[in-house]
Amino acid sequence: MNKIPITLKTCKDILFGVAVGDALGVPLEFKSREEIKKDPVTDIRGYGSYNLPPGTFSDDSSLTFCLAEALTNDFDLNRIAQNFINWRYHNYWTARGEVFDVGITTQSAIDRLAGGVRPDLAGDFGVSSNGNGSLMRILPLLLYIRDKPIAERYQITRQVSSMTHGHVRSSIACFYYLEFALELLKGRGKLEIYELLQIRVAEYLQSIAISVDERHLFNRLLIDRIDLIPIEQIHSSGYVLHTLEAGIWCLLTTDNYKDAVLKAVNLGRDTDTTAAVTGGLAGLLYGHESIPDNWLGALARKNDIEDLAERLFNNLA
Repeated sequence: MNKIPITLKTCKDILFGVAVGDALGVPLEFKSREEIKKDPVTDIRGYGSYNLPPGTFSDDSSLTFCLAEALTNDFDLNRIAQNFINWRYHNYWTARGEVFDVGITTQSAIDRLAGGVRPDLAGDFGVSSNGNGSLMRILPLLLYIRDKPIAERYQITRQVSSMTHGHVRSSIACFYYLEFALELLKGRGKLEIYELLQIRVAEYLQSIAISVDERHLFNRLLIDRIDLIPIEQIHSSGYVLHTLEAGIWCLLTTDNYKDAVLKAVNLGRDTDTTAAVTGGLAGLLYGHESIPDNWLGALARKNDIEDLAERLFNNLA
């Protein structure tokens, strides 16, 4: 397999792509689509749901940075776990020195990690625990797995997802997302990637005996044309499949970073995570340089994120 090169820009595209989308959505979290329609988001805002200044990122970005920070050394689930614990209990990689949002499933898993449970067994394996908490933080893993065979990519993704979300559905969502990101890294067009994954991901899931019922849940991505589905049928709750579908839909139905993440936020409900997941792919596709200057300028800890990108590049390039 030919080595897939990465650049410092790639690392910035990922980290800033996620964080800016996240920060854009934080003030609107929990608001319904109907509420937001009365005053649609067109620019970065502050305060709102958490009464925090513009540019404040949430647990989505914090845990993304915790994973990226661990990857500045050799891949080690225990190091990732310790970073998650430090975030939750010592405000590590928070935007402004405090944790103001944490998902129930993630909280339970971090408690288990802190209690010494093996990292890849710490997540909740129940079918009712398929929130978007592993999907929202998974993107930096792309830089570590990019040159590995598909079976290894899936296995490692499953391990990292299972640290908080152990059900196979969350792992498949993370796997699909990283496969999409991998092809963006290779320079393919987004619709070409979408069609390619309908074959590759579907065939791989079948090859590892994922149940038909579980595979069918992903039909909107693996069989349908999700970009042709009307907005009324795109959901933006905290359910992992809704977030993945909404992120791909926002990416495929826009043609620049700004419009993609604004579309995600204006879907309502889990605005920060939908926009973070959309923003990660849009960052890779369009480049962090395409993010509006005032959005980047407002972002909390911008210099620290730049430094993290440099260290990530130096270790993984």
